[in-house]
Amino acid sequence: MAPLLDHKIGVVVLSSLPWRSRSNLLTCSLLLLIYLTSHPALAKPSSLKEITDGNWEDILAGEWMIEFFAPWCPACQQLQPVWNEFADWGEDMGVNIAKVDVTEQPGLSGRFIITSLPTIYHSKDGVFRRYQGARTKDDLLSFIDEKKWQGIEPVSSWFGPSSFMMNTMSALFKLSMFIRRCHNYLIEHLGIPVWGSYVIFGLATLFSGLVLGLILVFIADFVFPSRRFNSPNYYQKKQTMEQARLIQQLEEEQEADGEEDDEDDEDGEQEDVWRTASPEGCPEEVLRKRVVGNREDQDEDS
Repeated sequence: MAPLLDHKIGVVVLSSLPWRSRSNLLTCSLLLLIYLTSHPALAKPSSLKEITDGNWEDILAGEWMIEFFAPWCPACQQLQPVWNEFADWGEDMGVNIAKVDVTEQPGLSGRFIITSLPTIYHSKDGVFRRYQGARTKDDLLSFIDEKKWQGIEPVSSWFGPSSFMMNTMSALFKLSMFIRRCHNYLIEHLGIPVWGSYVIFGLATLFSGLVLGLILVFIADFVFPSRRFNSPNYYQKKQTMEQARLIQQLEEEQEADGEEDDEDDEDGEQEDVWRTASPEGCPEEVLRKRVVGNREDQDEDS
């Protein structure tokens, strides 16, 4: 009786209003109904979650279905309505439905090694499996309801999104996106030609390689020093070799000094001979002249 009574009261109230007021009320109600119909997100909150580099660790707990897409991908655009309908069933089935825009999240693209679009992953408590079935709502629902994911081999722990290798891949993808943005900034905002941007990045890469190489050499020398420096007798042997070298150098110098002394002695003996042969200690030149003159006289006589 109560609903019937409320209905009668509503009719009486509506009929008591002026015609203009009733028409305005009906128009507003119709417009509100059309707006809510064209914007279902306002009528019902969407259960489709968005995963980013900041919250991706949430998918390591619980059960998830994640779609990797790009706005420019035609296949992704065809799948999007189906994926939205599938997300409406997620809460009833106890599974989280999410999506990842690879153009906005390059780190996740590298972390999961996305090579084709769209790509769908299933995750159960951090164990990931790649979905390769049909992309219809019924197939997706049966995949979760019948637990068909148990028949798919999980991704190896080496290639899991939380492994060291995939963390490195994520960093490389982020670096590549950063370099691309810098390249576009240099060309579009600073007006640098394309070849100039390439030259700048080439020099930066060369300098970075040199610095990284020096750092690696220092680390290697510190962690794995040379064995000869670690030998307990290394410095003793080095000191002994230095002493032997000094001794050899001194012996060579002494031999050189001895040879110079012998040459001086020979020169002194020769001078004594000349002085002995010359009368009254005449100079050598005078004695030579006399000898030469005697030889000339002998030649004339002959």
